[in-house]
Amino acid sequence: MSSLTLYRLQACPFCERVVKVLQNLNLSYQSRFVLPMHSDRSVVKRITGARTVPVLIDDQTGAVVAESDTIVTYLQKTYGDR
Repeated sequence: MSSLTLYRLQACPFCERVVKVLQNLNLSYQSRFVLPMHSDRSVVKRITGARTVPVLIDDQTGAVVAESDTIVTYLQKTYGDR
């Protein structure tokens, strides 16, 4: 089972950027697709306090990371030198 969970929206360019980095780093992850309407994204709001995606949860480190730039930086620093 993967320790990484990515909350994402289908066809979201910011989410796809994170997916590409996960794949380039050869990391296993679980996708959780959220509803398109911001008002329907209560699961993401409970996690981060906001309804925006992408959001990455890393069970191994306990990190909850939001916004694609921040997630990419986190992934590269945490898993890039393996």
